[in-house]
Amino acid sequence: MARLPVAERRARLLEAAFTVIARSGVSGATTRAVVEEAGMKLASFHYAFTSREELLAELVDAVLDTQQEVLDVDAAPGSPLGTVLHDGLIRYFDGVRRDPARERAMFELTQYALRTPGLAPVAERQYERYRELARRSLEEAATRSGARWRAPLDDVAGWLVALTDGVTLAWLADGDDTRALTTLSFAARALAAEAAPAPVRDSAAAAPAIGVAR
Repeated sequence: MARLPVAERRARLLEAAFTVIARSGVSGATTRAVVEEAGMKLASFHYAFTSREELLAELVDAVLDTQQEVLDVDAAPGSPLGTVLHDGLIRYFDGVRRDPARERAMFELTQYALRTPGLAPVAERQYERYRELARRSLEEAATRSGARWRAPLDDVAGWLVALTDGVTLAWLADGDDTRALTTLSFAARALAAEAAPAPVRDSAAAAPAIGVAR
């Protein structure tokens, strides 16, 4: 194999590590298994990473960088907020069903970070990223529906992350689509109840007065 630039070597090893974790869990993602998946020699690993722990910590950040939203908000302006949230949650769940291995890998990485001395901040960054994405999605949902959040947006974002996490983990355990969809419908109603219609601007009152010159 031609000598690869370090950045490309790291990217290939990260991709290989995620594939191995999705298939065999973190415990199966040994250095040897990762380099074999990447089609590299074992010595190549140490040109890119100082340790397996460094690889796994960077992997969480790399995967999160590819995630741009928690809810796929795609609704016409003026749609009811409950409908916007429900449809977005269903699209989220469709993504979970399409790639359950990715979800298992992310849960595995979280648990690994929490159990490994010095890596707890990795899990903290992971969930802060989830909450940031949730805030963006909720802001967009409110804008599309013409609503405003009564509860602090940070709180609503935290609830959304907890709800999607719980539904995802339960579905990975039991594979029950009906139960998951019922829970997501409840989640949409519960979140929508924390919003109110945006105040309507009185265009007549807001218009500047037109005086008559004397």
